[in-house]
Amino acid sequence: MKPEAYTHTINGAGESSPGQIGVIDPSCGSVFAQCPDASREQLDRAVEAARTSSGSWRRLGFDGRRAYLEKFAAALRDNIEELTPLLTQEQGKPLDQSRAEILRAAESTPRLCELAVEDEVLKETPAERVELRHRPLGVVGVISPWNAPIGLAVLRMAQALYAGNTVVAKPSPYTPLTTLKVGEIARGIFPAGAVNVLAGGDDLGRWMTEHPGIDKISFTGSVRTGKRVMASAAASLKRVTLELGGNDPAIVLPDVDLKQAAQQIFWTAFRNSGQICMAIKRLFVHEAIYEPMIEELAAIARRAKVGNGTEPGVDFGPLQNKMQFDIVSSLLADTRALPGVRIVTGGAPLDRPGYFVPPTIVADIADDTRLVREEPFGPVLPVLKFSDVDDAIARANDTRYGLGASVWSSDLDVARDIADRLEAGTTWINCHLVSDVHTPFGGCKESGLGRANSLFGIKEDMEMNVLRIRKAA
Repeated sequence: MKPEAYTHTINGAGESSPGQIGVIDPSCGSVFAQCPDASREQLDRAVEAARTSSGSWRRLGFDGRRAYLEKFAAALRDNIEELTPLLTQEQGKPLDQSRAEILRAAESTPRLCELAVEDEVLKETPAERVELRHRPLGVVGVISPWNAPIGLAVLRMAQALYAGNTVVAKPSPYTPLTTLKVGEIARGIFPAGAVNVLAGGDDLGRWMTEHPGIDKISFTGSVRTGKRVMASAAASLKRVTLELGGNDPAIVLPDVDLKQAAQQIFWTAFRNSGQICMAIKRLFVHEAIYEPMIEELAAIARRAKVGNGTEPGVDFGPLQNKMQFDIVSSLLADTRALPGVRIVTGGAPLDRPGYFVPPTIVADIADDTRLVREEPFGPVLPVLKFSDVDDAIARANDTRYGLGASVWSSDLDVARDIADRLEAGTTWINCHLVSDVHTPFGGCKESGLGRANSLFGIKEDMEMNVLRIRKAA
């Protein structure tokens, strides 16, 4: 059987490239498909197409753009059976989680389009009127990551398009195929040039951040790469929204319902094999329930099934790529060598092909260790004991990250007081990892810049304009 040909979407048409990128199935560690590697000339043409179509796309207004995006969301739903197994094969997550990611993107897109950006009157006197308006930026470059390729790419593209911009999107070279298929779907819906999707490696990302024809970069990924994006974009003073990594703390007080809290905390920490920027990554548990909480978490971990995402009943697939697998393996090796540290479950990669690491719970570990200080971005959770709430808050805040944080307690007044003192873009009480398109999302400190979703996110894809009118005397 002839292998499927994957193509870029440039100015409403499919294109290949002389260069190719091998795409690896993380469940076995071998290449299963090839995708085109975009040239600089192809990027130039994609940007030119986006700029050419920008004016007509902008003039459609919110209602006109909403109609296109609703058709796009419906098409994603119609193609979900084709997209789901492809997403699992290139990303690794179980089929039900791939399907949920695509469905969430399809359902969230029209909900985002329910929001309306309206002009505001700042001042009205007999002599003058001052209005605050928001206008599209022009062309937005969307660079999306490998952990949630469709969920993040589609929503960032939809937000930019709804705001009146045209888009040039680049998926991660680790997970390009499903996003290229989404670009193919978009060809039959949007005007030519409005949506362009190109696959490529680090060079393509750098060319995008440097490109004078791109007005903004919306980037989701690591802190290290986000800093490079910001530095590169500074040369042309591009606008940037950066959704970066996190090392989210959760503080658990002794009055929680232990079994219920453990269930929620476990799946919040380990979903997608821990490869979620806003997952719980440091668990601070009061000494009164420290051991019982560890036992509850360990029991869930031991029941969880790790395997190929296409197998029935699998809870956790592999880590997505060898680079991340090596990082997590190194962290585990360092952690196993620490005196006094307890590896309660897991603790080492599985002896099988692919990038598999079982859910690992670590107890009795110090705050100054690599596992606690760094973001593991894998299925590893350190559980840390505290006796004093003020101490727990100080330890939770002692990080360069500031994406999310949560507090778990049956006393909502106490929980709110703690939440108010945590340094994070989003703070949850008795939940974590909950978000929707009507709520702004982003981080503080080194976890990002700007916000996505909600009216705040839409306005970040627009330029603020003040109109001052001097009335006739």
